[in-house]
Amino acid sequence: MPSIFTTDITQEFYTRERCHIVEILNLQACNNLSIAQARVEPGVTTELHRLDVGEAYYILEGQGRVSFNEMDQIVKTGDVVFFPAGTPQQITNTGASDLRFLCICTPRFTPESYKAITPE
Repeated sequence: MPSIFTTDITQEFYTRERCHIVEILNLQACNNLSIAQARVEPGVTTELHRLDVGEAYYILEGQGRVSFNEMDQIVKTGDVVFFPAGTPQQITNTGASDLRFLCICTPRFTPESYKAITPE
């Protein structure tokens, strides 16, 4: 049966990854997908990490540099980046305003799927 959910954008929280998150959809009943909005402040680089699930970023506003598999790529509004499960990744806000993007995970994101990568 279809469902409609309303997102409360005031429920933004700060994560160890150095970004702000609003959970849009992340329910056990919808185990194959999760959606969150991330916000990275100007000049901030998120923690290097990998997920045990696939993840796509859809850039809503701002500009940045995404790093994965030892490569850097510039991203801007309208770009989509896909990270297969296990891909080391991080993003830097290179602009003067907040970088906002959707994080779409499949299957859904759980805290256990997040693995920080410490530099050697």
